[in-house]
Amino acid sequence: MNIENLVKMANDIGNFFNAEPDRSVAIHGIADHIRRFWDPRMRKAIIAHHREGGIGLSELPRAAVAELADETVSLKESGDG
Repeated sequence: MNIENLVKMANDIGNFFNAEPDRSVAIHGIADHIRRFWDPRMRKAIIAHHREGGIGLSELPRAAVAELADETVSLKESGDG
């Protein structure tokens, strides 16, 4: 999948959650959506894109992908990932 499409999809999800007044709830909601509905290859690609600078990601999706990236690191460190 093209990274530009993934960035657009993440930003679209972020636009939906922009109405949430609690920023942490919005970030968690975006991360949860990506975690639950995106194929693992898509998640891996957007996390890699984030680690390379995350060009094009809006503020909330960027924070949500950072949350997912942190989870990935934690899982690898614990031996579960």
